[in-house]
Amino acid sequence: MTDDARADRLDLPRPDVTPAEAESILQSRYGLHGTITELGSQQDRNYRINTGDGSYVLKICHMAYDTLELEAQNAAIRYLTSKEGTPRVPRVMSSTDGQDIIAVTVREQTFKVRVLEYLEGEGLTHRKYLPKASVAALGALCARLAQALADFNHSGLDRSLQWDLRRAGPVAVQLLSAITDSAARDRIAKSMVLAVRRIQPLAPSLRVQAVHHDVTGDNVVCRIDEQGRPMPDGVIDFGDIIRGWLVGDLAVTCASLLHQADGDPFYILPAVKAYHEIYPLTDEELKALWPLIVARAVILVASSEQQISIDPENDYVRDNLKLERQIFDTAMSVSFELMEAAILDAVGADMTPVDMSSWHALLPEIDLANIAYLDLGVQSPHFAAGNWLNAEMDWRLLARAANEAGIAATRYGEYRLSRAVLRSARQPSTYALHTDICLPGGNSVAAPFTGRIDCKNHHLVLIGDGINLHLDGLDLSVEDGTEVEQGQIIGTVSGEASSLGGLRIQFCTVPALEPPLFAAPQEAAAWSVLCPSPAGLLGLSASAPEPETEELFSRRQAHLAKPQKNYYEVPPQIERGWKEHMFDVEGRAYLDMVNNVTILGHGHPRLAEAIGEQWLRLNTNSRFHYAALSEFCERLAALAPDGLDRVFLVNSGSEANDLAIRLAGAHTGARNMLCLREAYHGWSVASDAVSTSIADNPQALATRPDWVHAVASPNTYRGEFRGPDSAGDYLTAMAPVLQSIDAGGQGLAGFIAESVYGNAGGISLPEGYLSEAYAQVRARGGVCIADEVQVGYGRLGHHFWGFQQQGVVPDIITIAKGMGNGHPLGAVITTQAIAGSLEKEGYFFSSSGGSPVSCVAGMTVLDVMVDEKLQDNARDVGDHLKSRLAALIDKHPIAGAVHGMGLYLGLEFVRDRTTLEPATQETAAICNRLLELGVIMQPTGDHLNVLKIKPPLCLTTESADFFADMLEKVLSEGW
Repeated sequence: MTDDARADRLDLPRPDVTPAEAESILQSRYGLHGTITELGSQQDRNYRINTGDGSYVLKICHMAYDTLELEAQNAAIRYLTSKEGTPRVPRVMSSTDGQDIIAVTVREQTFKVRVLEYLEGEGLTHRKYLPKASVAALGALCARLAQALADFNHSGLDRSLQWDLRRAGPVAVQLLSAITDSAARDRIAKSMVLAVRRIQPLAPSLRVQAVHHDVTGDNVVCRIDEQGRPMPDGVIDFGDIIRGWLVGDLAVTCASLLHQADGDPFYILPAVKAYHEIYPLTDEELKALWPLIVARAVILVASSEQQISIDPENDYVRDNLKLERQIFDTAMSVSFELMEAAILDAVGADMTPVDMSSWHALLPEIDLANIAYLDLGVQSPHFAAGNWLNAEMDWRLLARAANEAGIAATRYGEYRLSRAVLRSARQPSTYALHTDICLPGGNSVAAPFTGRIDCKNHHLVLIGDGINLHLDGLDLSVEDGTEVEQGQIIGTVSGEASSLGGLRIQFCTVPALEPPLFAAPQEAAAWSVLCPSPAGLLGLSASAPEPETEELFSRRQAHLAKPQKNYYEVPPQIERGWKEHMFDVEGRAYLDMVNNVTILGHGHPRLAEAIGEQWLRLNTNSRFHYAALSEFCERLAALAPDGLDRVFLVNSGSEANDLAIRLAGAHTGARNMLCLREAYHGWSVASDAVSTSIADNPQALATRPDWVHAVASPNTYRGEFRGPDSAGDYLTAMAPVLQSIDAGGQGLAGFIAESVYGNAGGISLPEGYLSEAYAQVRARGGVCIADEVQVGYGRLGHHFWGFQQQGVVPDIITIAKGMGNGHPLGAVITTQAIAGSLEKEGYFFSSSGGSPVSCVAGMTVLDVMVDEKLQDNARDVGDHLKSRLAALIDKHPIAGAVHGMGLYLGLEFVRDRTTLEPATQETAAICNRLLELGVIMQPTGDHLNVLKIKPPLCLTTESADFFADMLEKVLSEGW
């Protein structure tokens, strides 16, 4: 068939074959009976039949398609089936008379027909989001398939196909005529011209082999991994298989990913890296990859526009056109040079740095050793109390440094804290691609290399051979357009010698490109190739050191005892906090929704000042007499119910609960303790003994000592008895345990329980539960311990103490965490009689519990809570957030229930709202996706399927809404 005849296929609509006619073909020619469903296609007509014993796909195409082409597809499938380690592919099915390809006539039109096995699995196209692991898996699949086809040969591969990227230019010209919007047509045409110009010189070096040429989301099937992520492992639809450019195959795959990239072209890089690791590409192929992706994007848009014009009822094409326009827009949002650098960096290719060793000094009158380089990074000592949020702060600090040192400069390659953006779903551009120097005006500036001066609006560019120097803040000494020699003075720093001026310096290797001043962290490596560091001209100190996040994590893993876990598999390096926000070393701001320890928020200046002042005066232990100890104990006692007026000060919640258990034993003379299942109370021997959460200790229920008696967790959502009126049932279930303790004759020391089921996700206990449970414990001489470590101290908003929600008064209150806003501080508050019982066992002492610094920290926290109305804020913002979370239940089946009160909330995820099967893997993946979107969140509960929502109490409504919006985004788009 001639190229012209094949080109005519561009004008063909899908074969006009109805479902009833397709069913007749399947029954009469293949002996298949079942349910018929139409599948989408560009130019074929495809139907799926489910026979009950299996599913198959009927593929109907026009007679314009050579039988040889169809035979090549079938042969490739059989070839792959015969090889080990290849992706899954469908089987080719023969007709009842033993043929793989048959001709059928429908209403006087003849078509070619094949049947393939329907390959089970989920596709990718209609997922709005793919995690990096899925993107990488798609690249790896493409590589394995291409590697397997490297030796495949068939005469049907040598065909003229509109999707063959070797013919992208001519095909685009033919297709563009269908686009009626002249502006869109011109933009698309220009894009293709630019891509072809970059491809042509590389084309002779690009390898040619058999390639699938359509490994896209539509044409792969996936298995779902243990974290609920789709992992491509099968390939379908070999309709575009050709002998073509190997790298063009990967280009097709990468282009298909851009509609899920949310506008970020760097999204494809995991696929490129994974492909290259399996089937390495040459330098020329790597350089051709992005232009080929652009070419593919052009062909996709142009082809769909053309197909819609001749087949306006093709909803499959119409829906795809929306995605293809996203692909095109994303592909054209960046320069070819930037993406080439990004691709080369992703695969670890060596890139030659710019050699500045022979250049002339830029500032010939300045001794480079006298330049003071200013630290504006995330850990800079110049930043405190959010002062970096002032838009002018960097310049103020630079001017101050210059006043002190005479000349000061910012550092290239520094992740600037001032560029951090609060409540942002995207990483902001924080990586500095330039250097600012503050120095006396009038200093001479010389040309480091020979070049031509281009000056527009006071922005000077010295255009050299393969390198441009961009300068701002210069009074020009030469004319615009002048050719200057290396070392020639081209101007002076603006301003008088008696005053300071500013000079901005930036290099760029791309002609006519106006580079950005900052790059996003994921783009930094690529941009630093295009905009190299001035360190070769100004000295090594001109560049900031790279963060050592991975090395530090390796050192942590090497020396920190393994039971001490970390959040996230690949954790960000967090080095600063402010209010409800945390910042990593790349200037990424995260909304902290889990840190209930920092009840006031991070970096509170008033607390830092109070602790610092006290530490300068005195820090010792509580056996000495000083005012802070008396004052703090008095204030804690005043917060507790009447009669609870004796305070023990300790270092942590574990210590507080351990001590409470010891007090119960000392007071009652008994040892047996009653506790709840699914609870966590600490890590010490005694507090761990009454901790029954299998999420914290998988062996918890089987390894409790004989003095610990766990009763059914009164979980009103998924417990043995459900609903708000289930208290009686749970109390009835507790009775046999109490009777067993009674029968043992050793008495009951006490009952310990969180007042709100914090570890299970903030679940409120059924009404009346604690009242009756306390009564039964006290009737046996036991004491009642309210563990308020997580849920108390104003966090519930509506109550200061969690036990107030149940209308009870405990005998012992334990608190910690928020008491010191991160300073190690805990307390036990009890009665005089119970406290006095401990003396018969000796005295009690905690080294830093009750120290002057600890007491001042605790009192300052209480002062700030009152002055900033944080309990009121927990109530108001918490109620608002809870309503936002509850709204998700109506939209997303995975959202089962919202638990809690104030700013201790839990959103429980389930796979089925009837069986309440926990969505454990999904919850972990949701937390990982939230991290990408700038939210720190972790799971809790025995099944780790509840979001543990317990942020600092200073959380604003704006931040609460950002969290709810990002959660809605994840649940809508996927994880």
